[in-house]
Amino acid sequence: MRVSHDVPLAPLTTLGVGGAASRVIDLDDERELPDALREIGDGPLLVLGGGSNLVVRDAGFAGTVLRLATTRVQIDAGREDVVVDADAGVVWDDLVAQVVGERFTGVECLAGIPGLVGATPMQNVGAYGQEVGDVLDHVRAYDRELQRVVEIPKRDCELAYRHSKFRGSTRWIILGVRLWLGRDYMATGIRYAELATALGIPEGHRAPPGEVRAAVLALRRGKGMVVDAADPDTRSAGSFFTNPIIPTAIAMRLPPAVPRWPQPDGRVKLAAAWLIEHSGFAKGLARGHVGISTKHALALVARPGATAGELLALADDIRAAVRVSFGIDLAMEPVVV
Repeated sequence: MRVSHDVPLAPLTTLGVGGAASRVIDLDDERELPDALREIGDGPLLVLGGGSNLVVRDAGFAGTVLRLATTRVQIDAGREDVVVDADAGVVWDDLVAQVVGERFTGVECLAGIPGLVGATPMQNVGAYGQEVGDVLDHVRAYDRELQRVVEIPKRDCELAYRHSKFRGSTRWIILGVRLWLGRDYMATGIRYAELATALGIPEGHRAPPGEVRAAVLALRRGKGMVVDAADPDTRSAGSFFTNPIIPTAIAMRLPPAVPRWPQPDGRVKLAAAWLIEHSGFAKGLARGHVGISTKHALALVARPGATAGELLALADDIRAAVRVSFGIDLAMEPVVV
């Protein structure tokens, strides 16, 4: 267990903004966690992974930041399905590359998503028609109320679009996940039109997982949605807003041009990027040291010298404009601390 004080958090996030934490505790062994929690006591706690879905305010965090550096990956391919146990500190895209390299299927569309494994069930990460919930068996976590390690099956994780029971809660500290993957040599049917077009196949058809991963990475790179030091748009938190999911009755009152997708529960998902651009905020907009990515209207970017205050002010103005233009409230995807 390593303890540091007054640690700047900006370098630990992909946005690169925000103040310092009063204390940071790094753990290389999860068995040290109970001791670390006794050290923290009832004080404010932030569990930090890759910092790719986080906005730290300029005042910093007056509490303890906990980082888990556990990186065990165990793959059991000795049965019909493939069982993958991965620790919270494993880099997610490294895990995707590893299992796709073995031609296992189920997460190939989730390539290029920054961050660590522990964050994936937190917001049920998803992209191009796949979500981690599709392959999740259970989450292994430390329950601070019960003061012990528990296994929480998927059915109890309350997974939804960019949501789970873990998001916004400090009761559970995610230690790892178990995934069930396929061992087919072709990915499941491609459910995302843009990806199917990039692969040159009809929507619903299949392709080798390696080809799917490569196509996803190319699409994400074209939108500035991968971490790339050479890309001026790389200082972002990915999609800053979630796509709104609204009742059909409300969707019917919107202009027909608004892109929309019917959902299994009868509601309708809207394209947040379209709403933003048609509310007067175009790709490439610059305001002081912050702006909108030149590649994707959902990504807010921080330039050198940016502050969290500037970034959040821009986000507030975008949300207000969409509300005035369409009567839709956009929800922010990153966690703000």
